[in-house]
Amino acid sequence: MKVKILGFLLMMSCVAWAQESPKEEDYYKIVTLPVPEGILLEVGGITMMPNGSMALATRRGDIWVVENPSSRNPYFRKFASGLHEVLGLVYKDGSFYCAQRGELTKLTDKNGDGKADSYETIHAWEVSGHYHEYSFGPKIAPDGGFFVSGNVAFGDEEWWRGEARAKTRGSVFKIYEDGRYEPWAAGMRSPAGLGMIDGELFYSDNQGDWMGSGGIWHVRKGVFVGHPASLQWAASQNSPVKLTEEQFFAERDNRKVRGANGYYIKPENVVEEKFKMLYELKEKYPMVQTPVVWLPHGILGISNSEIIRDETNGDFGPFAGQVFIGDQGQSKIMRVFMEKVNGEFQGAAWDFRGGFQSGVMRMTFSPDGSMFVGETNRGWGSAGDANQGLQRLVWNGKVPFEMLTCKAMPDGFEINFTMPVDRKSAEDLASIAASSFLYKHHPVYGSPPVNKQDLKIKGVKLSEDGKTLRVVLDGLRPYYIHELNLEGIRSAANSWSLVHPTVYYTLNAIPAGNKIAASELKTFNSGKTKATTPSKPAKELVSPDGKGKPTATTTAKPAAVTFATVKPLLQKHTCLACHSEDKKVVGPAFKEIAKRKYTNEKIVQLIYNPKPENWPDFATPMAPMPQVPKKDALTIASYINSLK
Repeated sequence: MKVKILGFLLMMSCVAWAQESPKEEDYYKIVTLPVPEGILLEVGGITMMPNGSMALATRRGDIWVVENPSSRNPYFRKFASGLHEVLGLVYKDGSFYCAQRGELTKLTDKNGDGKADSYETIHAWEVSGHYHEYSFGPKIAPDGGFFVSGNVAFGDEEWWRGEARAKTRGSVFKIYEDGRYEPWAAGMRSPAGLGMIDGELFYSDNQGDWMGSGGIWHVRKGVFVGHPASLQWAASQNSPVKLTEEQFFAERDNRKVRGANGYYIKPENVVEEKFKMLYELKEKYPMVQTPVVWLPHGILGISNSEIIRDETNGDFGPFAGQVFIGDQGQSKIMRVFMEKVNGEFQGAAWDFRGGFQSGVMRMTFSPDGSMFVGETNRGWGSAGDANQGLQRLVWNGKVPFEMLTCKAMPDGFEINFTMPVDRKSAEDLASIAASSFLYKHHPVYGSPPVNKQDLKIKGVKLSEDGKTLRVVLDGLRPYYIHELNLEGIRSAANSWSLVHPTVYYTLNAIPAGNKIAASELKTFNSGKTKATTPSKPAKELVSPDGKGKPTATTTAKPAAVTFATVKPLLQKHTCLACHSEDKKVVGPAFKEIAKRKYTNEKIVQLIYNPKPENWPDFATPMAPMPQVPKKDALTIASYINSLK
């Protein structure tokens, strides 16, 4: 009997070890709220009210109050309508405040009938009428004022170039309840997300011209974050930003060049060039602000949006106090840990939860600890199947195996985990890979990763409780993104792999302090990540008589490129962030590209230097990707053309 029991236990143990590690959806469930028929919720703003109700603003100009939002049958009541593309909403002292396209508006229900009967303009700002002049916000400042951000317009002839046709475009400004306007910061491109964290203002921007990738910036008064369009207004409106257009363009080539036909030439990425970076401008002009965290394009989103902090005291999982940021294009949410080093914010970013039905635009936490997510694709395109949505993200109470924090150290990084890690895997250097890279600061739409370096791991030190790992590296670089991949590390209890094994730490400053002595480090390397050895040359085929050249019947044909065989490359180079085989996502489906009948070489050229004008139905241009090796690009091209 004992033998049978022992055999059964061994069998169950093997089954447990063979099980696939849990994924993000095993911990955080997406619940779609039932919305009454006929209501289009292209959510541009979302906020909780003191009584537990939730309010939504839509880009179509309505404001809805949702009573009992966490119940199975929430009640929707229209509070206001007739507004212009509302992309933010807050509740203060019994009234709602929203940023319309051209004003900050206060809406109040004075007679208690559940509908706004007072629409008050707090402040109206200039707009040119350009379609891209979105206004985002407001967020409430500690002194009761309101922060709002203004999107740039685009050129007529230079349709790719961000412009500030009105004073507020490409900037963050402050409006007081008495109507006063105060310029605050400049250099924004598409500042879709504002967030107040511990009384300080942060914002998210999207990749584009002068923005190599998306990210989160700390917005102190007087800072400049990188895009030059708003500088034309700096002197005329007594801006706190003390950087002029002349100073900026003395440092950066604007690449305004006309061709032989007299029209401006769209700037393209140049692979072999001496480029410049944003931090180099900061070294000369201290008001320049680099990101707290870069969010690598195509990996951690493509159109970053709302920034919120987890203040649920653990009701949303083990990440209390950390920051969550949405992404409109990839319909997902990322997680960010921030810390201050030498007086500047910096930090780490991870993927968190994907799979929402439309582009994640706005989020807020409910009193029950769940997160409400307001969504829209607005014609911009998103990875979800729907044009709009209202969903709820609920934690099931089980702790995922994740990196909890990642902190900068004088000689590397200190990573804390949500549960103890397996010591053997953590103390094997083959379990970890590290590299660093950055983006160009130039007028081209986006930037490929540049100056990429693989970093040598000198050793590791795991704490006694197995929850803290020091990783000591050679070659830390200030201002660079440091990518750490912990694919080989397993949990101690059940041998799970990390739900999200890759972290991106933006190292604005290397902290001072003591480094770990070499004698304390573990340096064992199992070598399980050795490079693939070259394959042996194939034997020469000869004709049947044994004398001549290979016959046609004996010549091997290359294997057909299928989605299964090319998928690892598509994932590695982030192609699947914007494309799928047969469905429109942010970019066209591969089958649609195949219909253009480009040659393989032409597709490779378009990977390296895309032509967004070839796809006018897609609002988000593709960034240049010259970092993709030619061999990989040709394989991808062959796969696309196999779909004809």
